[in-house]
Amino acid sequence: MGSYTPNPSRSFMSDNIAGASPEIVQAIVAAATEHVPPYGNDTITKAARQKLQEILEREVDVFPVSSGTAANCIGLASLVKPWGSILCHPDSHINNDECGAPEAFTGGAKLVALPGKDTKLDPDTLRAAVRRKVHDVHSVQPSVVSISQATESGSVYTLDELRELCSIAKDAGVRVHMDGARFANALVHLDASPAEMT
Repeated sequence: MGSYTPNPSRSFMSDNIAGASPEIVQAIVAAATEHVPPYGNDTITKAARQKLQEILEREVDVFPVSSGTAANCIGLASLVKPWGSILCHPDSHINNDECGAPEAFTGGAKLVALPGKDTKLDPDTLRAAVRRKVHDVHSVQPSVVSISQATESGSVYTLDELRELCSIAKDAGVRVHMDGARFANALVHLDASPAEMT
């Protein structure tokens, strides 16, 4: 097996493999000199919460974590019971690149991969999946739909596609999780506001 050598001018591998910009390093150093309360009660987390509420045009909470995998897993764990299923695309990051972490963090919830063209979930396939074996005590229960926006292959759900998938989930009492690793890219592509996409 060969080793991977990223080309910095074209690598979209992950933000956690690159060094931090000088502005970020300076902000971290400045924050590290302060005495602040824990558990999100510090001024930086409060400011981040306020800024995200303005951007998303709704009430949100902020939980800083070390990586996208941590964000996905903690978010999913808050949405699904151990006997639930997380419906996702086969090529989604949670299904392909998080090495069992979603299952571990959720206490055993099962990832159920649903096929779809262009790395997107298909509405008809999702509609059938959210109805599959509902209330069957011998089967995992459809609990969460996880959508990657933009997808791992670079395709982007339109706002109408997102609305349709969310409507299918809502009608079935299934929650929606969005892997937003490429959220900003999708916003630019769609020329949409964050509030429109969430």
